[in-house]
Amino acid sequence: MGSVFFAGWAGTTDGAQSSSGAAPSQAQIPVETQARGKDAQAGVPALPRGKKLVLKDGTFQLVRDYRRNGERVRYLSAERGDWEEIPAAVVDWDATAKAAAAEQAEEDALAKKIHAQEQAQKIETMMDVDASLQVAPGVFLPPGEGMFLIDGKSVRPLEQVGSQVKTDKKQFLKKVLSPIPIVPSKRNVEILGDKANIRITNRQAEFYLREAPPDPDRTTPIVKSSRPGESGPEVELVRATVKGNKRQLESIKNLFGEQVEEKRNSISIQRWEIAPTVFRFTMSEPLPPGEYALAEILPDGMNLYVWDFGVDPATGSKATTTTLKKKD
Repeated sequence: MGSVFFAGWAGTTDGAQSSSGAAPSQAQIPVETQARGKDAQAGVPALPRGKKLVLKDGTFQLVRDYRRNGERVRYLSAERGDWEEIPAAVVDWDATAKAAAAEQAEEDALAKKIHAQEQAQKIETMMDVDASLQVAPGVFLPPGEGMFLIDGKSVRPLEQVGSQVKTDKKQFLKKVLSPIPIVPSKRNVEILGDKANIRITNRQAEFYLREAPPDPDRTTPIVKSSRPGESGPEVELVRATVKGNKRQLESIKNLFGEQVEEKRNSISIQRWEIAPTVFRFTMSEPLPPGEYALAEILPDGMNLYVWDFGVDPATGSKATTTTLKKKD
């Protein structure tokens, strides 16, 4: 009986590693262990490597499972895949417990690292999706801030143009000639040029505005003539009145230094918040041919920097979007 035991014991110690840390040669490492090493180098989580059953002579057995039954320990060898037995007296149970704790700590650290990588990838994916929102089948909003025109499958960024405030000469003359100072002064908000560069024939195009989250350390490309509001952008669609080589957006009347009237031809639009800081604007009715501007209404009045475009009569069955060449 004793000779049988020692023969089995000699077989089970083949390939056991020494506590001195000397690594076996590549030829002695099982194929499964080599594959795990390659996976680890590639950053792929390794398969379960088994548990260490540490012996009192400083060596250990790599086991899948073990069971202590009285004075005997039966274990499933991770290297050979067979159930084998050794005396319980040759096992260093304290060292085995410490090895198990160290292995568990290593697995927990690896799990946390993988979780952190997955979370980072998830956040990066969300940012990528937010930067290119799908606004129609196969149509995506480009990254970056600003106002975008969606005309069928076409996506065009709209450039802001600066308007200017001019005193109405006729009203000024009336005020000068009046013996009683009850004639209000009048100023007009105008855009130079009789036509916008961006031209469309689609009378129900949509618009998307992407704003950046508030950041005092970052400058936004969206220009505002006064401080912005705090409840999201209040945007109006204004139809301009063409007068000579200018487009009039608004008239403002003042009396005794106080503003008494603010007049503009606004067309109803709906605003939809489709993502944080991304807003969609749709038409309440088809737009007739003419000159238009999307203007943000700020607490101090209409933003003097607007997004302009023009609607032309459709010449065929298909709507088009064109850009006029800028005049030198």
